[in-house]
Amino acid sequence: MTAEGRAEGGTACADPREDADLPPGRSGGVFEQVSAVADAVLYEGYLLYPYRRSSAKNRVRWQFGVLFPREWVESDGPVAPGISGSADSWYQQTEGLLRLRQPGAAVRVRLRCLQMQRKQVEEAERDGGHRPVESLRTDDGTTHLTFDEAVPREFDAVIPLDELLQGEHTVAVAAPAGVDVEPLPGHAGRVVRRREEVRASLNVAAERLAPYLCRLRVRTTNTGPAPDPRTPRDEALRRALIATHTLIGGDGVEFVSLTDPPADLRAHASACRNEFTFPVLGGEADEVGRVLLSAPIILPDHPQVAPESPGDLHDAAEIDEILTLRTMLLTDEEKQEARATDPRAAAILDRVDTMPQEVFERLHGAVRSLTPSAIATTEATPVTLATPPAERPAWWQEGADDGLSPSTDTVLVDGVPLGAGSHVRLRPRGRGADAQDMFLAGRTAEVAAVFHDVDGSVHLAVTVDGDPAAELHSWYGRFHYFRPDELEPLEPAPSETPRSGGR
Repeated sequence: MTAEGRAEGGTACADPREDADLPPGRSGGVFEQVSAVADAVLYEGYLLYPYRRSSAKNRVRWQFGVLFPREWVESDGPVAPGISGSADSWYQQTEGLLRLRQPGAAVRVRLRCLQMQRKQVEEAERDGGHRPVESLRTDDGTTHLTFDEAVPREFDAVIPLDELLQGEHTVAVAAPAGVDVEPLPGHAGRVVRRREEVRASLNVAAERLAPYLCRLRVRTTNTGPAPDPRTPRDEALRRALIATHTLIGGDGVEFVSLTDPPADLRAHASACRNEFTFPVLGGEADEVGRVLLSAPIILPDHPQVAPESPGDLHDAAEIDEILTLRTMLLTDEEKQEARATDPRAAAILDRVDTMPQEVFERLHGAVRSLTPSAIATTEATPVTLATPPAERPAWWQEGADDGLSPSTDTVLVDGVPLGAGSHVRLRPRGRGADAQDMFLAGRTAEVAAVFHDVDGSVHLAVTVDGDPAAELHSWYGRFHYFRPDELEPLEPAPSETPRSGGR
């Protein structure tokens, strides 16, 4: 992206390669630690298997982090603020906590998105002109298809924290319009790529909460001219920021996890308002919080791309082995169409077709640790199993499942053996709990089974009382799952002795 404005007192650079000029240890290089994950966010859902234009699911694209001009997206009413990154909006807002670690601290913000580009194939006519066509096959046997592509854009801004504490700073950015023409072999025609200008603003502000603690807010807004309200979404996307996400680093600052904040900062973390985005800590898990990745999809703190993954597959919630196998099964005609659809699809096919056997075998899965995790317990809710985990074979060894019976096993919680048929009250953990589980806090439920996980932990499957579909869910085997320390027994211990088959 090119800069249209500059934050007063701060600096802005349109070329991210300027990071290389920073002294060692400065924050510019920290973005490189999350570059692979950030690229996965950028192309999340860009092109879904089977990677062909004719596939119905590739006719509805660009589902994450899409920011339209406000007048267009609110033509039927205001956008409801929320955290869903798959909802169309005109802005994203990230709020996070940072600790000051040294004087002269500065904040670095990198905005990344895709700019839509229309690829139009045009056939040459005898009079020297060209006419648009959906596809064109040249003499060399290559098929060219009309399709929508996207160009990656990013923009950096660096602002001293002292200035942010004095007032909000605004940096205007723009991805320029453009037209590129590519002649096709044998004078058969040409490919014309057209982009419309996309404008946005970065609004950055900070609020001091304590002498060495601040709340930082970064708001990205589409400020471009809005198309006519009746314009279809496919056309309006030409003026949208797509897959919008933000990297936030700093010099002399340390970011705090919002998903698992320290006990003394939980209230401040809960007060942060993130809309249409989910900020998490980036980098390695054993490092301090040097960078925030604020993405339109849900990620854990310190997300990583699996080292076994040989490359991007651009498929939402991709599973490398399955998609690789399915890609291998495409017919020659399907592969030809995929190659003509998009250069990234062609790259996927090339990688799959040339993948060495040893690389493919690694996609089947990996054991990260050969030591079963200890079962988590809390002082408030003691958990006891009939047989200690250490006395059973590890999950990957033969006989590890012997004696386990989800329908009859029990686990002791507050001295009460819980198993199938037990009645409990749901108490999801405040830290690390699934967002959907939090809606069930305080509800009563019936235990359906006790399951032992491969990492040595235990989860209880439950059906929620008062759910009109509970019987149907039980028939299908669809349950909510909670740890023992998230359940409160609602009945005294039965007279019978707990079955000894559980761990």
